[in-house]
Amino acid sequence: MKRIGVTGHRDIPEAAYPHVKAALEEELTAALCGFGGGLEAYSSLAAGADQLFAGIALDCGAELTVVIPSGDYEEAFEEPGELARYQVLRQRATREVRMAFAHSTDEAYFAAGAYIADHCDALLAVWDGEPARGLGGTGDIVRYARERGRPVTVIWREGVRRG
Repeated sequence: MKRIGVTGHRDIPEAAYPHVKAALEEELTAALCGFGGGLEAYSSLAAGADQLFAGIALDCGAELTVVIPSGDYEEAFEEPGELARYQVLRQRATREVRMAFAHSTDEAYFAAGAYIADHCDALLAVWDGEPARGLGGTGDIVRYARERGRPVTVIWREGVRRG
């Protein structure tokens, strides 16, 4: 079974969203078609890129492995819709992995991202190319994965900046 993980920004600008969604659909469909043994998708289900990826992966027929950064992770969701989507996706997951952190901290997010990078065959990064805004951000996980020789595919709409 092929394993694809995701790291990405929580806030995807409207100008980039259609491009990001189409690229994720294309990458996941190609992975399913190009590999006869099935597909396992790894996501922390954070708002934004993680939830978008997980929904597309499930719609494509992939198995979903959810990596939960901390015991109080649900409290980190700022919008009720983000939390509701997290809960629905989590219920549809095949497997769940919990990091050993009681609270949502940058270290917990980094640990979850590193776990995903360590356990996938390839990483999709919804990333604007800018440095991480805190430990465990997308830039940090991309660097971590590349240092370990994981293939990383960056998905972003050229010329679009995050706020």
